[in-house]
Amino acid sequence: MAGHHLIEAYLATLGRQLPADAVEELADGLDETYQRHRSTGLPPDAAADATVRDFGEPGTVLRAYVRQAPGRRTALMLLAWGPIVGLCWGATLVAGHAWTWPIPTTARVVFGATLLVVIVTLALAATSHHSYHRTRLTIGAATVLIGLDGAMLCALPVVAASFVWPMALAVPVSLTRMTLTARALPRMLTH
Repeated sequence: MAGHHLIEAYLATLGRQLPADAVEELADGLDETYQRHRSTGLPPDAAADATVRDFGEPGTVLRAYVRQAPGRRTALMLLAWGPIVGLCWGATLVAGHAWTWPIPTTARVVFGATLLVVIVTLALAATSHHSYHRTRLTIGAATVLIGLDGAMLCALPVVAASFVWPMALAVPVSLTRMTLTARALPRMLTH
């Protein structure tokens, strides 16, 4: 790094809010831009000032990273899938008379409350504009969502009295969401 105090302060500001790999990437770009400005004959202070202006205010850079954060993008995808999966399972539960299934009330309440917490958590991650760290909430929510889908799929053959046609939609939709979510997890964990 060029070692100019203005650039170091800029990186320190972003370093408190972005992952280390993003800050390293920014540091490389800042160094290249600084060196380019120096090669045109600008003195160190003017080159550093021009470099920071070229990159924009830290808040602008942060918003750009947050907008593209894997956690935010996954949260948006899962929220978009939610109504589709919910409709399929809702139709399955109604058509299958789920209120007659041998599932304890406590289990039903815990499942519903957990699902609600996942939805709120995903909404928090998806609506983040200034906090990269908040987008990482998706990791936990996505993991729990895979568990909830898995629990429904495992419980269905045990507790359902008979096959009802909406199951033909609910099962593949849940499996698809589980697959997409599992595929997104490694990227969220590394960024």
